Amino acid sequence: MASTNKNKTSTINKIKKFNSYKKFIRKFLIFFWGIFFAGISSFFLLFLLTIYGFFGEMPNVRDLENPDIFVASEIISADGVVIQKFEKEKRIPVEYQDLPPYLIYALMSKEDERFPYHSGVDKKALFRAVFYGGKRGGGSTITQQLAKLLFTQKDDDEGNFSYKGVSQNKFQRSFQKIKEIIIAVQLEKLYTKDEIITLYLNKFDFLYNANGIATASKVYFNKNVKDLDLLQSATLVAMLENPVVNNPKINPENAKRRRNVVLSLMKDQGYISETEFNSIKNISIELNYKPVKEIGEGYSAYFKHALKKEVNAILSDYENQTGKKYNLYKDGLKIYVTLDSRMQKYAEESIEKHLKNLQKSFFLEQKHRKYAPFYTYPGDPKIDVLYNKLMTDAMKRTGRYKNLKNKGLSDEEILTEFKKPITLQIFTWKGDKDTLLSPWDSIRYHKYIIQSGLMAMEPHSGNIKAWVGGINWKHFQYDHVKQARRQVGSTFKPFVYATAIKNLNYTPCTQVSNATYTKGKWTVSGNGATMPLKSALAYSKNAVTARLIDATGYDAVIKMARDLGVESPIPRNNTIALGSADLTIYEMVGAYSTFANFGNYTKPEMIWRIEDSNNKVIKEYEPQVREVMNEIYSYTMIELMKGVIDQGTGRRIRNMGIDAEIAGKTGTTNKNADGWFIGIAPKLATGIWVGWEDRYAHFESTSIGQGASMALPIWAYFMQKIYADPKLEITQKDKFVRPETMKNNFSCDDLASYGTYDGGYSSDDDGYYNTPHEGDISHKQENINQNLIKRDSINFDK
Repeated sequence: MASTNKNKTSTINKIKKFNSYKKFIRKFLIFFWGIFFAGISSFFLLFLLTIYGFFGEMPNVRDLENPDIFVASEIISADGVVIQKFEKEKRIPVEYQDLPPYLIYALMSKEDERFPYHSGVDKKALFRAVFYGGKRGGGSTITQQLAKLLFTQKDDDEGNFSYKGVSQNKFQRSFQKIKEIIIAVQLEKLYTKDEIITLYLNKFDFLYNANGIATASKVYFNKNVKDLDLLQSATLVAMLENPVVNNPKINPENAKRRRNVVLSLMKDQGYISETEFNSIKNISIELNYKPVKEIGEGYSAYFKHALKKEVNAILSDYENQTGKKYNLYKDGLKIYVTLDSRMQKYAEESIEKHLKNLQKSFFLEQKHRKYAPFYTYPGDPKIDVLYNKLMTDAMKRTGRYKNLKNKGLSDEEILTEFKKPITLQIFTWKGDKDTLLSPWDSIRYHKYIIQSGLMAMEPHSGNIKAWVGGINWKHFQYDHVKQARRQVGSTFKPFVYATAIKNLNYTPCTQVSNATYTKGKWTVSGNGATMPLKSALAYSKNAVTARLIDATGYDAVIKMARDLGVESPIPRNNTIALGSADLTIYEMVGAYSTFANFGNYTKPEMIWRIEDSNNKVIKEYEPQVREVMNEIYSYTMIELMKGVIDQGTGRRIRNMGIDAEIAGKTGTTNKNADGWFIGIAPKLATGIWVGWEDRYAHFESTSIGQGASMALPIWAYFMQKIYADPKLEITQKDKFVRPETMKNNFSCDDLASYGTYDGGYSSDDDGYYNTPHEGDISHKQENINQNLIKRDSINFDK
């Protein structure tokens, strides 16, 4: 009986377990098929949402049929010359029949072995990629990769190739993948297989401005694409995976290894034999590298890059106002600029002519200095400590340092790498030079190079006629016209004089003491004599200027500078009188032009009209003018600065064949770190700065390092060329317009009695000045702003 009950209990338990199992299976199947159908439904829903643009705009039929329409916008000068273009790329389109068979075989073997047979999506490869997480090869076809190039991995707003369109977020990237699959299927309907391969190879960016297979063939092997051999074809195809990591120029060993992977796949697919593979796999990659000239290099490059920011801002405002969006690199805009192509050419030639000789002088002066080209200022650490700090700071700003840091190297390891000699390209005035040099020494070499900036504008219209932001855009991508702020030295003094004339009714003949001036901790050396303002400005007397700002107050001078268009920060202390403020050439030339424009400030402009490809006006400029002072005060300033040229620190111009009516001012900062000259002709105001990337680099000799030697000759060369070109209608006979109501003829005592021409090395013409009591300022703001001159001026034509 007990046995029977036990059996019944066992049977009941088995039935319960079976029923539980059935329930589990039922629930599992319901859950599984629910998840399955939910997944399928979600997948199709994602497809539908993607098609209708819920996850980003989808390309329309026109985009798909015309995937690479980029019409360059033209920059048209005031004299009707197309001086530059905003073009997306330098690309040589190639036809399918020009592609060598090995290149096509290599492409299909590496990227898409079933390319001839699918309709844009290789289902087998796709499921393999999903199942193995991409560890056994990707699932993208050539057509999908083309879709990615055209509509995901697209160019940035500047027209430069960019990977930024490809999301690094896996969730977001999945939506992009879906878009690419949809686009790929559409592309397959619109294009033949041959056309898809051609589009893909024409579109890919192989770096070094090698956009497309034809340009890449020229850049890396100096060949037409049809002449590529098997090894070269495999090398370029390997770059499709990653043009940086597999680049034969920067990573030759890795490029060879990946090239052999391509060759191995070609062997597996039957395109080459085992024997052929074994015979060539150990051959090194032989480059014949011929770089394409960079877009933006050369003629007016700095102007173009400054213009780009201005135009993009205008287009953004236009889009906000109208909803119409324009692309600078795609929509074929016509940008009419104020620049004159002839004046631009003369400006660039003048800078090159002078700096070639000036650079030789600097190399010669620095030849035997251990820590050249750097010097210390009062209060700095010792020169060896300063040298290492400046060099290390410069190293850390380089792309090479950032790349090594991203690889996990310590600063000590990076420094070791930087001191290893490699083949580098350096700037010289004779052209770029390939040399064996460590990156550390390359940084130091380029610190020697003298920089310059120049801007010329019409005082009455505000039209900028020449803009030279630097000496070579490729090597020095920093604009010294509007981007760089440098101490202005004595070129700030006219702002102090203008304030005294306007606010205190001073005249050019007002007598002011030039005795040594002290206020608090600030002392400015002088020689004790009194002199009229015209003489004091002509000879750039510091003590006189210090007394003027003491009389007017520095806030009044700052207000004058603001009224004259200066927007940069200006220290609120008396040292600004001698040029302690860091300002731009753009600001200084605009300010000086006010004196030649009857006291009216006109904002300098580089654009006068922008049109679209259908000649519709997007933007048209009107001069922005405001009155700063009356015409009598402004003409008084012109008379004061004419004294600088006729008798004072700018007299060197008269030794360079220029007899025209000119007003101007020289400027030199502490230790000769910056040299300035701003010259005003009746129809053209031009400002020039010369210096170095680092303020710690400078001439030791003031006779060469002053503004009258470093900057003024460039102005003279520039104006010589302009005067010699009758089409510009600027002549040496042009005169400043004297107000009819002005009676004063400014016939003060003979100016020569107030200055020296013996080199100017008297105590009132140089000196180091302590900071004033108004607040502490660094050595960066201490200045020697005298411009010392000699009768036996240097002949810069030699």
